[in-house]
Amino acid sequence: MGTFCSVIKFENLQEVKRLCHWGPIIALGVIAICSTMAMIDSVLWYWPLHTTGGSMNFIMLINWTVMILYNYFNAMFVGPGFVPLGWKPENSQDSMYLQYCKVCQAYKAPRSHHCRKCNRCVMKMDHHCPWINNCCGYQNHASFTLFLLLAPLGCIHAAFIFVMTMYTQLYNRLSFGWNTVKIDMSAARRDPLPIIPFGLAAFAATLFALGLALGTTIAVGMLFFIQMKIILRNKTSIESWIEEKAKDRIQYYQLDEVFVFPYDMGSRWKNFKQVFTWSGVPKGDGLDWPIREGCHQYSLTVQYKVIEDYSGTCCPLNRGIKTFFTSPCTEEPRIRLQKGEFILATRGLRYWLYGDKILDDSIKEGVSRIRGWFPRNCVEKCPCDAETDQAPEGEKKNR
Repeated sequence: MGTFCSVIKFENLQEVKRLCHWGPIIALGVIAICSTMAMIDSVLWYWPLHTTGGSMNFIMLINWTVMILYNYFNAMFVGPGFVPLGWKPENSQDSMYLQYCKVCQAYKAPRSHHCRKCNRCVMKMDHHCPWINNCCGYQNHASFTLFLLLAPLGCIHAAFIFVMTMYTQLYNRLSFGWNTVKIDMSAARRDPLPIIPFGLAAFAATLFALGLALGTTIAVGMLFFIQMKIILRNKTSIESWIEEKAKDRIQYYQLDEVFVFPYDMGSRWKNFKQVFTWSGVPKGDGLDWPIREGCHQYSLTVQYKVIEDYSGTCCPLNRGIKTFFTSPCTEEPRIRLQKGEFILATRGLRYWLYGDKILDDSIKEGVSRIRGWFPRNCVEKCPCDAETDQAPEGEKKNR
């Protein structure tokens, strides 16, 4: 709790408005319904508090609720961590490998991406989650993942309470062959009988809560396994997509290259410790990252040299039929290129690339770059990048 309080500051408290969104309203509503109904069912109709088992059961229900809400609000209000406004790399020459964000008036640090919802560049951005109405990134990745783990576990416990409550209350009322089921009912026997009878309204509410608990267990549980999969590889959801595209291009173009993700420490335990720490504070500062041997901070950046002029037309006939018919369906501009110029590609299609044109003064602070689409067959990969870069055909960590 001390770590949580030390991270929560006055400016974070101003973000209470994040609760006024359909995502947190629904998420907190589900937590409230499942927790409240589980406690009511336990105390009134299933396991009385005056028994040892009933007391332990009730304490566990409260414990699940507290831990789930703690990690949920931690992920929401602490947030992912944002690249400082006006940030630039210590070595000015490194800025040529980074994109400049006009909104934040800063360069995008390695592994960071600009979130349109948050309107800031997010450190180690994984995704923007509507359920917490915030991004999942560097600072709150651990809390968010723990929430994804605890929510299904708490719902499983609650679902067990719901099923046993309905079973014990309907056991002697309805005859569906249940009298042949051999279940030890000693823990659930009430003497005297509960003051409030288990009526139709209680049955409907318990059944509704059971549906919410089972649905949450399946949906959130799947998200947890997805998050753990990328954490054990020290990736984010965005970087997993970049890696997949890079490997697809290696296979498609039959390149003699092996893709090496620079931030994978080579051990699942080492990757795990990059996110989860005993102190609760993630390692590093969110701007510089440990890398594998043979890689460097910008080993996912690819620089291209223009080998043929390109006029900047939307559908160039002189670049080939396939390039003409596969022009990106977007309003983003095309970059006019001249032979001998250099350009950094950030993402791409089969016949088109998207990136920033490098100007002579682009490394100066605050100078915007020319950004847009250009045909792939107008450029070639620079020889210097071919030796050190591990991501083929225009993939880059800073999209």
